[in-house]
Amino acid sequence: MSKVSNQNYRFVCTLTFGDIYGQIIVWLITIVLSLASALALMGARRPVYALVTVGLVVLLSLPFLLFAFVTTLLNHIEVMAVEPGTKTEPIPGNVSQQQPVQATS
Repeated sequence: MSKVSNQNYRFVCTLTFGDIYGQIIVWLITIVLSLASALALMGARRPVYALVTVGLVVLLSLPFLLFAFVTTLLNHIEVMAVEPGTKTEPIPGNVSQQQPVQATS
């Protein structure tokens, strides 16, 4: 016979923009370099090569970007056991807990 546990869990995501900022910058640099190489190839006899170059760079770099982002996200998810009956407080700075900004005149 198995024992039923009344254990509660709390999921906390500690991901901030700074954690993925470098990944975004590297991907933007990759896109800019592919566009620069496409412009260099535009002067060739077949400008279709320029479009194929940009397409291949974007197509081949996007899975790496998604893998890096998803693994970074998963590394910043914490699962904490909470005793039954324990009152949990919202985490300060959580987006859903922020108050709306009101304009003053």
